[in-house]
Amino acid sequence: MMHAPFRRNTKKRGVRMAISSLLLLGLIVVAVLYGVVLYNGLVQVKHAVAKAWADIDVLLKQRHDELPKLVEACKQYRQFEQETLQRVIEARSRVQAAREHRDVPAVGAAEDWLRASLGRLFAIAEAYPELKANESFMQLQGRITALENAIADRRELYNESVNINNVKIEQFPDALVARLFNFEAKPLLEFASADPAYATSTRNPARAAASH
Repeated sequence: MMHAPFRRNTKKRGVRMAISSLLLLGLIVVAVLYGVVLYNGLVQVKHAVAKAWADIDVLLKQRHDELPKLVEACKQYRQFEQETLQRVIEARSRVQAAREHRDVPAVGAAEDWLRASLGRLFAIAEAYPELKANESFMQLQGRITALENAIADRRELYNESVNINNVKIEQFPDALVARLFNFEAKPLLEFASADPAYATSTRNPARAAASH
């Protein structure tokens, strides 16, 4: 009879331990599931950045293929400014090299140089009526300008995706999962302002053509 209270206390402790174990297991399951949700959210924004960049890359490739045709159209006019054509060719190569290395900041820098060179080319072309009357040149100019505008639009979408990604991996509790699985911040695609020489040429194309 003296052992009955002891057995009852032992049974109560066993029940309490079982309940505690179930609660602990439940908390672990909830934590794991929550971690999975956070992980999937990080994967989603990471893929959104990759997709946005892929859209830009396609447009860069299309413009890359069009630029030699534009240069050749201008070369038909021997008096056309060769320095500007050379700048376009060099800038095109820089953009391509940066694309191949997936170096987003370098793409931004090269893109700015290429846009300035193209702007100067189109501005100088205004001083050549025969070139402006060339149907092939006008089609290429329209095509390249449309691609430039599309790249600018996709750049905004890309940078928005990057900002969402970069904020998310720094926020708690997402930051814990991001550090555990090495999710990284992504670089913005930034275009610097055009150089002063280019800006001057676009304001007065006739003067720019005459000065060379």
